[in-house]
Amino acid sequence: MAFKKTEMVLFDLDGTLVDSAPDLAYSVNATLLEIGLPARGEAKIRHWIGNGLERTLKRAMLDNMAGEPDAELYNKALSVFMEIYSNNVARLSRIYDGVPEGMDYLKKNGYKIGCVTNKREKFTHILLKVLGVFDDFGIVISGDSLPKKKPDPLPLLHAAEHFAVRPEHALMVGDSMNDVSAARTAGFKILCVSYGYNHGRDIREAKPDAVVDTLAELPALMDA
Repeated sequence: MAFKKTEMVLFDLDGTLVDSAPDLAYSVNATLLEIGLPARGEAKIRHWIGNGLERTLKRAMLDNMAGEPDAELYNKALSVFMEIYSNNVARLSRIYDGVPEGMDYLKKNGYKIGCVTNKREKFTHILLKVLGVFDDFGIVISGDSLPKKKPDPLPLLHAAEHFAVRPEHALMVGDSMNDVSAARTAGFKILCVSYGYNHGRDIREAKPDAVVDTLAELPALMDA
């Protein structure tokens, strides 16, 4: 699959551009200990990341993918987590190998570039700015920027309207089922990375248009 007619490329953040799991795991584990629950470890938390910070915290509290924790304890945990994570958003997070090469290609060739994430705006902006890539994006849409977030197509269509790009000329790049679902509903093409956070499932099962092991492969797909 080639993306030759693409005018706009939107990127997911966590698990696509940035490995943010170390900071999330640290903050979640510190929160659990603070409220009297055992730490779960980074490996488990990596498996639970996705669908927003709130869902990740709930999974960690329950030590399970599904279910709802006690509401009072969860509200306490969320307050503790927000304070801890605010001071640790970008302490250990790193841009994935291949991202700079892929982004440089898009910038040099005049593509419209955006970031669409379910992460809260406060944390999104801190992370992108600390890592030095915030200004690479013509638009940044976070999980609380609009009334709906991925897998709803609204954030993708909002970005397309912002750039005056038709959906058929737009590409979403992500790592999860949420990204695939949002792109398909919006009428975008979808490219997925093989790494990232998809709850342990091979993203190829979601049947994206293409899968790459590194975003350094992006130029070959755009030029094909």
